[in-house]
Amino acid sequence: MAWKDSVKRWLAAYLPDEWMALTCHLAMFARYPFWREVQKWREFLSQSQHWSEDELLSYQWNRIKELLHHAYENIPYYRRLFREMDAHPEDFRDFSDFEKFPTLTKADLQEHLEDLVAVNCPPHRRVYTTTGGSTGIPVGMYFDKVESDAKEWAFITTLWRRVGYRDGDRMAVLRGNVVSKGQLWERDPFQNWLILSSYHLTDDRLSSYLKRLREFRPKYIHAYPSSITIVAKFMLERQEPPIEGVRAILCGSENLYDWQRQLIEQAFQCRVYSWYGQTERVCLAGECEHSSRLHIFPEYGFTELLDEAGNRIEELGIIGEIVATGFLSRCMPLIRYRTMDMASYAPGYCELCGRRYRLFERIEGRLQEFIVTATGRYISMTAINMHSPVFDNVRQFRFYQDTPGKVILKIVPKNSYGEQDEANIRRELALKLGPDVELIIELVDEIPRTLRGKYRFLEQKLPLRFGDQ
Repeated sequence: MAWKDSVKRWLAAYLPDEWMALTCHLAMFARYPFWREVQKWREFLSQSQHWSEDELLSYQWNRIKELLHHAYENIPYYRRLFREMDAHPEDFRDFSDFEKFPTLTKADLQEHLEDLVAVNCPPHRRVYTTTGGSTGIPVGMYFDKVESDAKEWAFITTLWRRVGYRDGDRMAVLRGNVVSKGQLWERDPFQNWLILSSYHLTDDRLSSYLKRLREFRPKYIHAYPSSITIVAKFMLERQEPPIEGVRAILCGSENLYDWQRQLIEQAFQCRVYSWYGQTERVCLAGECEHSSRLHIFPEYGFTELLDEAGNRIEELGIIGEIVATGFLSRCMPLIRYRTMDMASYAPGYCELCGRRYRLFERIEGRLQEFIVTATGRYISMTAINMHSPVFDNVRQFRFYQDTPGKVILKIVPKNSYGEQDEANIRRELALKLGPDVELIIELVDEIPRTLRGKYRFLEQKLPLRFGDQ
């Protein structure tokens, strides 16, 4: 609402910094039903993180049974699916039975959106949202208006609390935010945040960004990995000291590559903390206090890895598609939803934190973040480590592919970029791409971001699919 935006701007302009945290807590009190739900789930997660493996599996199965009954009774799409299967929720007695339940694709979500909404969730109790379409298939969905958002915030802030975050802490946000026209940043007094535009991270403005961050003195920076990498690279090139008081960089919404983590930690001299999730809210995994391994929240949803034939993967290190059943929303639950994200499992559990959560070895990224060779091999962007001296004279880059076996590398060069740089880049990438990929290098003036302010390292135009999608 316009009046709320006006109040926010007035408070940000005239309220002293030391009062911002108090304003944040008053705003929380004004949204009491939301924060009551957040606190309830935080307390639950503080207890369940100590459960045994059997207790967590029992919790997951009980939630799956509840969802199957709810879907059968209230959701037209699933009621029709049960009928076609000649099945009833009581026919599913364990996890092996659940594997027989059909998966749900993004195309299904596009085609059957209204039939996937529970009939006992009226319009005033739900909210519509969309994905960013980074897989090439943008989809919309409905969530419970208050309950689902509160649960999501409880889970996300539970992750952040592992590195010390508390409500009201001073936070800088460098994501796909749109700020007031003509401005590079603005204060949000209701959350004690400094929100910075990620659309204007150009050489002539980065000094101003860095100066404002130093003045703001955030405890945490919540950022897209691609955005904070640009700032980190600028700091290292200019030999800028770390920003005083920053305890951790919180990175989500994009795949965090190892070379990015190294750059960010070197520049800011603090922990880079990351997590994996998606707009559809079916699977959430985050690092713990001691490890960079991604711990999968069993309370958030039931997660599977499937191979191309649709069989569940249990072997370690084998890449499969993340297929997950979310527990947060009853308005439009997604059962065995194919995320088109690729990952592999790590062995055992984290001995450092003691949680009996399964671990991802790594997230390989969206299916659209793979280069396809002429012989049909898939090469993950994770495997193409761009943290190398041969890219020192490159300001930005992006791979582009619309033909198997041929990839274009678009480069925004620095003034110091020359023929030897191109030769070095070709030599290094040839070792990673192999002989069945033709590399074409193009020099460009600019590489645009997505509408949500994200940065893609690969623009994949091939219609990649996994399994039966």
